[in-house]
Amino acid sequence: MWVLLILLVVVGLWLIAAYNGLISLKNQTFNAFKQIDVQLKRRHDLIPNLVSAVKGAMDFEKSTLEAVIQARNQAVKVNAAGPDAIKQISQAENALSGALSRLMVVVEQYPQLKATGNIGQLQEELASTENRIAFAHQLYNDTATQYNTKQQQFPTSMVAGLAKAQPSELWEIEDQGERAVPKVDLSSR
Repeated sequence: MWVLLILLVVVGLWLIAAYNGLISLKNQTFNAFKQIDVQLKRRHDLIPNLVSAVKGAMDFEKSTLEAVIQARNQAVKVNAAGPDAIKQISQAENALSGALSRLMVVVEQYPQLKATGNIGQLQEELASTENRIAFAHQLYNDTATQYNTKQQQFPTSMVAGLAKAQPSELWEIEDQGERAVPKVDLSSR
């Protein structure tokens, strides 16, 4: 009789621990996603300042500036929820990253722009923000992978249904161009 009672208590405690572990990882994944959101907001706030600073010095590159503005506005508009959220936000942010890369190339081509102090400062702020976004993506993917793995491991997988655990989608690079190795040319011309 005591053995059965001890066995029931152990199983009950294990069920509670497994359930709480899944909920904890689910909340960590949600928090990591919100940290990405914070950094994306910072990026979205910096872009208009950078565009304004560059705009005065380079009216002739309007298409590049307009592409950045349009991509930023599209990224800000994405307000997705549910399992498609990561994919939709990722696509919009990847488009914005591409437009920003083109703007940085244009800025590099015009030394008089680089000499402007506030443009340099904004570039540094944006580069710092991009690093923070990359770190937030990594933290999210690490946490989501832990959560997904925990759901799939036996015997926790039996509790996953009780915890209403759904696999978290990982943040991925959609644009194959971003996967390409950049060409670095240090030769003087």
